[in-house]
Amino acid sequence: MKEIQSYIAEHKDRFLNELINLLKIPSVSADTAYKNDVLKTADAIKTSLENAGCDLVEICKTDGYPIVYGEKIIDKNLPTVLVYGHYDVQPADPIELWDSPPYEPVIKKTEKHPEGAIFARGACDDKGQMYMHVKALEFMTSTNQLPCNVKFMIEGEEEVGSVNLSTFVKNNQDKLKNDVILISDTGMIANNIPSITTGLRGLSYVEVEVTGPNRDLHSGLYGGAVANPINVLTKMIASLHDNNNHITIPGFYDHVEELSKEERAEMAKAPFNLNNYKKALNIDAVYGEEGYTTNERNSIRPTLDVNGIWGGYTGEGAKTVIASKAYAKISMRLVPNQDWKNITQLFKTHFESIAPKGVTVKVTPHHGGQGYVTPIDNIGYKAASKAYEETFGKTPIPQRSGGSIPIVALFEQELKSKTILMGFGLDSDAIHSPNEHFGIFNYLKGIETIPYFYKYFTELSK
Repeated sequence: MKEIQSYIAEHKDRFLNELINLLKIPSVSADTAYKNDVLKTADAIKTSLENAGCDLVEICKTDGYPIVYGEKIIDKNLPTVLVYGHYDVQPADPIELWDSPPYEPVIKKTEKHPEGAIFARGACDDKGQMYMHVKALEFMTSTNQLPCNVKFMIEGEEEVGSVNLSTFVKNNQDKLKNDVILISDTGMIANNIPSITTGLRGLSYVEVEVTGPNRDLHSGLYGGAVANPINVLTKMIASLHDNNNHITIPGFYDHVEELSKEERAEMAKAPFNLNNYKKALNIDAVYGEEGYTTNERNSIRPTLDVNGIWGGYTGEGAKTVIASKAYAKISMRLVPNQDWKNITQLFKTHFESIAPKGVTVKVTPHHGGQGYVTPIDNIGYKAASKAYEETFGKTPIPQRSGGSIPIVALFEQELKSKTILMGFGLDSDAIHSPNEHFGIFNYLKGIETIPYFYKYFTELSK
């Protein structure tokens, strides 16, 4: 990978401006009001892949938003790397909490990003990290240093559960055939402590609806005489954890993977300062399942969280009303061996069973996916480790993530290949939150590191 640092230095401003232009497009897949923007982003990705050196680029239609496919095949006898990413982003709400407009990217220096960071929705998740791969390909093709074949599959529905990706993968196995899958949609411990994500939690996401009377009622005339759906819903939700913050759904823990003391000891070697963690979040105490550390709670243990709750009157002033309905959105992060469909059914059965008389309960599953663990003894992991060693000057730490990328398990099932998670974001980058950002150091370091993965994976495959 000769001259990669000088190439990045020469084209740094262009690399940043291209990403900034991409971030200006509000490609929110969850809101149909942004449909044209999502489609516009797909077109922009297609053009970028063509300019980066792909010989074939297609916008593949699905029943939802399209998948952008690209490839550069130099020799069918060489290994093939499939790069996955997504071009859709989370909604920017609540807008009022952003320090700058979410789709007007700005570069600001921060304590963790002294070289500056791009603040915009999608900066880290996943436009910035996905675009690193496009620019890495550009370097390798323009300098004639691409050592193997590469394919790209960039989707527009990841933030809404990759609704149509499964069908696309199942119907295009020959097109997507590869030797390893490469994804940058995760993070690392710190800019001076590289790490590779080796595990992901699964996900079950549901919406619940509690219905009481057939209309909203005057709280003075009816209060205390009929079940209040909001009161009932909050009690039901509160009962889902016991005093030790253990989830109370029967059968929930039946297949939970229990790590050995030795494995937990290895995890504990990752640098972590609890006081700094609390300070960064402006909290005075951590909270979670008894018997586990903070880093264990958010990675190797399953969780259940309310992501949204509403009902009744929430406008300005007062309105004394007992709402007819109350709602909540609930996500469960799962660990390997927990089947998300089974967990969803367990939740539904339990939640309906604890409803008191006077209300009816409806549970609507939204989406989910399986957890995943990448073995560290395969050549894909070894190639990634050598790549980080080359550019960071130190061996990366294997780390399990608390997040979910449900399609990773699907890839292994359908394409029979392992996934390597080379993330360059930081936990502090506020993905899914106001003021999301991505460090310029991280963006450029990703562009620098990815070509070395290709180099070492090709060498280790011989």
